[in-house]
Parts: sequence; C-alpha cells; structure tokens
Amino acid sequence: MSGARKLRVAVVFGGRSAEHAISCVSAGSVLAALDPDRYEVVPVGITRNGRWVLTDGDPSRLAITGGVLPEVSAGTAVSLVGDPAGRGLAVLEAGQAIGRLTEVDVVFPVLHGSYGEDGTIQGLLEMSGLPYVGSGVFASAASMDKEFTKKLLTAAGIPQGDHVVLRDGTGALRADPDLLDEAARERLGLPVFVKPSRAGSSIGITKVTDWAQFTDAVATAAAIDPKVIVEASVPGREVECGVLAGVGGGLPEASLPAEIRLRSGTDWYDFDAKYLEDAVEFDVPADLTAAQTAAVQEMSRRAYLAMDCRGLARVDFFLTTDPATGVDRLVVNEVNTMPGFTPISMFPRMWAASGVSYPELVDRLVASALDGAGPIGADPTTG
Repeated sequence: MSGARKLRVAVVFGGRSAEHAISCVSAGSVLAALDPDRYEVVPVGITRNGRWVLTDGDPSRLAITGGVLPEVSAGTAVSLVGDPAGRGLAVLEAGQAIGRLTEVDVVFPVLHGSYGEDGTIQGLLEMSGLPYVGSGVFASAASMDKEFTKKLLTAAGIPQGDHVVLRDGTGALRADPDLLDEAARERLGLPVFVKPSRAGSSIGITKVTDWAQFTDAVATAAAIDPKVIVEASVPGREVECGVLAGVGGGLPEASLPAEIRLRSGTDWYDFDAKYLEDAVEFDVPADLTAAQTAAVQEMSRRAYLAMDCRGLARVDFFLTTDPATGVDRLVVNEVNTMPGFTPISMFPRMWAASGVSYPELVDRLVASALDGAGPIGADPTTG
C-alpha cells in the first residue's frame, strides 16, 4: 500500500460491563491481526467506570497471564466527537477538550456485554456518524436481551427451549425471588439454568439441580440484571456456527459449525470453563453429518436475518434427538452480535476451519463496516 493513506481503525475495548476483561483479551487478538501496512490503529480502552483512554495497544498487555485478567486502567483521556463533522476523538484535560487527536475512518467496538454489545455504543457511533463493525442499535439490543431474542426467533419459526421470564423493576426480585409457581417448576423440570437476561460469558448464571437453590440463584442473576431468565435444560450437543455478512452486501455466509465438549468432571460451560480452566474440548469443525451441518448453517443464517444482524454473529445451538422418533432437532440458545475474539474463541476458529484466516476475517469485518454490507434476502418469517 505504498503511497496510499492507511485506514484509521479505532479499536475500542474494555468497558463498564462484567465482561470487561474478556473484551480486553478479544481486543488484543484483533490488534495483533490488523495489518500495519494497511491500517493505522487507534487503540481506545474504556475503564470500568466508563472513562475513554488512549492506550499503547500492546496485545501482550491484554492477555490472561497466570490466571490474572487484564484491565484498562490508565492512558491519555479522550472523548468521541459527537458532531458527525468531527469524525474522530478529542484529547481531554481536566474534562475539557484541548484538541483533535485524530480522525477515524471506522470503529471496531470489541466490547462484550452492557454498554458495548447492547446497542448503547452503537447509538453513540450512529450519532457521531462513524461507520462501525457489527450490528446496529436494534439488533444489538434485542440480541443482548435473552427475552427478546427468544421472542423474535420464535416469531421467525426458529425453535427455542422452554423458559420463564422473571422481572421486577422495583428491586423486589432480589429481596423475594421465590416467584416461580409450582406449575412452572413442574413444566420446566430440573435442572434449570437461572440467568441474567442481559449478560454474557456465563456471568451470573447458576445451574439449579434442587429447587432449594433457586432463591440464591435468582439473587445472583438479579445482581447483574433485574430481569432474570429461567431456562429448562435442553439435553444434547452444544454446537455453534459463525455468520458473516456476504462480500459486497451479498447474502450472509455461515461457517463450518463447531462443537463444545466438556471434559470429565466439568458440570457445565461456565466462566471458568470458558476462560480459566482446561475444562473443555473443541471440535472444529464439529463431527456432524453433511445434513446436520447444512441444517445448522441454514438456521444460523435464518437467525442472523431474523435478528436483523449486520456484519457478524455467532449462533449457539443445542442439537437434540427426539427419543421417540430419532429425528434431530435444533434449538437456538443465543445469538451473539460481538462474539469473543480471544485466541481460543470459537468464532475465529470456525472461520479458520472454513478457509478464512484471522487477519482475513478482520479485513472482511472492516470492509463490511465501510461499505454498509448487511443482511439482505427474503424475510425469514414469510419464507
């Protein structure tokens, strides 16, 4: 790219959510993958209390080392310029803007959880007139909220597991969470998974195997989000599939699926199993028949369109078998609009197995953000 101006990519990471550290790890991998001959990177960390700071962008500082999670703590204070004519960041001193830092061509918000994956930063970037990687405000917010993910997917004819939503805006849910009646308990059965409605990385989730555990489980989830989802366990294989916007605005493409298998002694895929322990094995690609693979890919594309996603998504499934008929059944668990990009994350690994390397994947996402590529095609609810 000799003589050509490099694209300025602001990689934004950290944030105010409980997934701050995982965002840092994901960002480290993205920063390492951005070709310095093509991109001028502006690494922007968001501290746990919401301050935006320019960091050195050193990927080694954003890795999990010896079980210690990384964190954004210091740097030059900056602020996004709200005027679309500004298209960049301003340096702050004592809370006052003292000058332009740089214009930005595109933002890569490698943020997980609230204040990043839930439509909030997407709205800020829309107001600022900056192109950005990933889904827009509505798709981000709806996909982050497990209740509305289930509603939209159900409306599109995509199977969901049985569940109950517990909500109380007054805070009584934390004080008296025994809100699930006997009929609901009988219908859901045991075990159930009690989850914050708007959180990720298995934070705040409890597997309940005895109803005596339920009150504490709801209190744990409600400490993260006042809306709580109680999900029936879906026995079966845990399968995931990545979706990318088609090149040049074409139809979305699905990766080869992968499977998560728990090692002996690991009860379920919780935070520690995901990031801190050698507790799981990944089959990339998954050991599926051609028909099963095609079904997972097709339902992934349908879920991506049903949620109005843009750029990328990871769709998580349970692959179950009807014991009476022996027929396979896919149940969508979640749709992630900014899946993990850590070295062990499934999204980049699935695309690598599908022939798209990590640097190529990042290039495609940046190009998709710049050319406005998004989901096109028939409305999946009408066929």
